[in-house]
Amino acid sequence: MNAATAADIRPAAPPLAAWAGFIAMCIGMFMAILDVQIVVTSLPTIQDALGIGADRMSWVQTAYLIAEVIAIPLTGWLTRVLSLRGLFIAATSVFAIASAGCAMSDSFVSLVAWRVIQGFAGGMLIPIVFSAVFLIFPGRGQALATTIAGMLAVLAPTVGPISGGWITSTFSWHWLFLVNILPAIFAITGASLFLPRTGASPREARHLDGLALLMLAVALAALEIGLKDAPKSGWLSGWVLALLAITLSSGSAFIWRTLAGPRPFVDLRAFRDRNFALGCAMSFVLGMGLYGSVYLMPVFLGFVRAHDALGIGQVMLVTGAAQLAIAPIAVWLEQRVNARLLSVLGFTFFGVGLAMSGFDTPRTDFDGMFWPQVVRGLAVMFCLLAPTRIALGHLPADRVPDASALFNLMRNLGGAIGIALIDTVVFGRTEKHAAVIYERLEARDRAIFDFTGLPFVPADKEVTPTMVAFAKPAIERSALTISITEAWLMLAAITVLGVLLALAVRRPRA
Repeated sequence: MNAATAADIRPAAPPLAAWAGFIAMCIGMFMAILDVQIVVTSLPTIQDALGIGADRMSWVQTAYLIAEVIAIPLTGWLTRVLSLRGLFIAATSVFAIASAGCAMSDSFVSLVAWRVIQGFAGGMLIPIVFSAVFLIFPGRGQALATTIAGMLAVLAPTVGPISGGWITSTFSWHWLFLVNILPAIFAITGASLFLPRTGASPREARHLDGLALLMLAVALAALEIGLKDAPKSGWLSGWVLALLAITLSSGSAFIWRTLAGPRPFVDLRAFRDRNFALGCAMSFVLGMGLYGSVYLMPVFLGFVRAHDALGIGQVMLVTGAAQLAIAPIAVWLEQRVNARLLSVLGFTFFGVGLAMSGFDTPRTDFDGMFWPQVVRGLAVMFCLLAPTRIALGHLPADRVPDASALFNLMRNLGGAIGIALIDTVVFGRTEKHAAVIYERLEARDRAIFDFTGLPFVPADKEVTPTMVAFAKPAIERSALTISITEAWLMLAAITVLGVLLALAVRRPRA
């Protein structure tokens, strides 16, 4: 594509109007990401209010996530059909309506149905913002826009738990969804006024391959459900293997049909570009570490340290504060330092921050979790910004929407797989660690007494049933702690792959 063609496709807008429209889009994206985590800490309250069985409660989250991952690959095609402005306004409007529907739900079925609609609309709001970075802003403006979008994308999961806990305890669970209404109105108004009105192609809708879309939806839904159930049912259980087989077969059929079709709605050929493929792989690795860390901290603080939702959020705010502090420096460095080098440094320090949490004890709390959070918070910005530049920065403008959708989908899939692996480690190994702790206590291993916090019992003193009952909670917390630290170290080891991927990046041709 020559320069003139690219200039024709890339929307032009006055700088102030462009920034106003982009900020409106960022508000929509922030709501969509926040809505995943803001509900987590209040699920027991919703369960009691609606009389939902404990075995079905996780579907309030799973329904949202399945709809979200199905929507993300459609974003590029819908951008071509409706334009950047039209798709954002439509998706944000549906998201707001679905949020109101969630708040008014009086049963499990209605709540899950509205969560599906909410997740489908919210899934489009994430990649469309990263598309806007490269479609709206020329030159240096991309660095600041990428930083703003990236900061909000990683900040939302961090502030979600404390926001949800505070809203539920101060008002009611209904406000977890109603808080979306006013920002959505503001975002829709800003987008209507300031985003460019170009690029819509309604005729493109005629070429949608419905069968390929069905194959993609089945593959992604089966994968999400399989990852959700694998830690509990077992990775080799018949149910999980069947779901993974459906994922493989339906996904393979989708890939074959898409690559063979003349006008696919997802541009899988973008993976032929080396740097785009490497950027997506780094996004996948980041998803595992980012969503995995946001998941592990509440598990530890809630089950080991017995913090409530508000207390968990207060501890986790350290990560958000570090991200805000590094943002101006990230903008400055992103404009001046090679993206390959920033990626290497980012994933290196992110891995160090993950590994630092691999040495927690049952008594670790705010002080012990402070510096690992600082290191991760400072590093994660570079793990997102630099790979975004590597993957999307050199692509022609007409390929950016599809590429952005795939780039963001990889991060979400990484998070889903990462959490499934974490659950397998944490809940699959805790009983084994508890048995080992019992054996070491019986052997009067003073180190394990110190680790569990139990008073040392000399070998010549008889162990009574009362002493065993007293020790049981401490042993369970200690066993869970060991499993959690193993999960932290697993994530750190996986992050090393991000460093290797960054080293394989080539300097893109002008």
